[in-house]
Amino acid sequence: LPEGWPVLEWPRDNPYSSAKAVLGRRLFFESALSVDSSLSCAACHIPTAAFTTRGRTFSFGVTGKELDRNTPSLANVGFAKSLTFDGGFSSLEAQVLAPLYAKDEMGMTAEEIESRLAGDSLYVRLYRQAYGNAPIRIDGVAQALATYLRLVVSYRSPWDRWKAGDSTALSAAARRGEAIFTGKKGSCAICHVPPLFTDGSFHNVGLDSVIHDIGRMRITGLEADKGRFKTPSLRNIEHTGPYMHDGSVATLWEAVEHFNAGGVVHAGTDTLIRPLGLTPEEVSDLLKFLDALSDSAFFQQPETLPKNKVHGRFRAL
Repeated sequence: LPEGWPVLEWPRDNPYSSAKAVLGRRLFFESALSVDSSLSCAACHIPTAAFTTRGRTFSFGVTGKELDRNTPSLANVGFAKSLTFDGGFSSLEAQVLAPLYAKDEMGMTAEEIESRLAGDSLYVRLYRQAYGNAPIRIDGVAQALATYLRLVVSYRSPWDRWKAGDSTALSAAARRGEAIFTGKKGSCAICHVPPLFTDGSFHNVGLDSVIHDIGRMRITGLEADKGRFKTPSLRNIEHTGPYMHDGSVATLWEAVEHFNAGGVVHAGTDTLIRPLGLTPEEVSDLLKFLDALSDSAFFQQPETLPKNKVHGRFRAL
């Protein structure tokens, strides 16, 4: 990783192994992990869309019902100390099981997952390579998925090259945008802290005057956390719209203008949210900078993947 990045930490009870990564990668694209064998993890976290469901307001599940939140990107998820928009999980090993068990997502049980995989000779072989002769168990499945996801790292954007000393990597407009982003006028970097471009914390950004999703309060029960959501990373942001936890903001320009206007002020709005007073030219420069956080190499991935039955074709990893 580039200089200045945090260390990618591996849990003591789930250290890295290439065999677990290979198994986890295969499982990520496995539609048999859903109750009707119609959905894989990659159906919503599409690799060529920065591991989001680009263009869809909400995630969806096997019932066809839309869920209540937008699909967050999985890029650099291995660095996170808390996971999901409301921070309901502290480890990838725990989080990856939640959509598998959720009735409106993949609708499975641990027993059914173990049974299906044990009946597939490929998974029996891959599991043995990762864990020896132990029978297939759900905790091993979770560890393999988490191992793969910790390798989903995006770090080769034009901004990264510019930070590494390539003075030609950013346009003049993007450099002006970077100065707004990190400077007092924009103050964007207070919450979107480089190099991950998130502070990993929770904020109410004044999205609505009436809060329909209580956010972090679901986990803590604290009234002060009502409407607070985890700061998303801005890496590959031009490829991950629509924006916000509920996908209610269609374009990146609209997202910037929301913050430029100071959001919708109400009792719970974070004190960091204030009118910025950016001119149209400054907004344009800021958008050029945000575009420079896109990692084209992150989207140019190998074609040799398990088939995603939902889409009926192979998707790049």
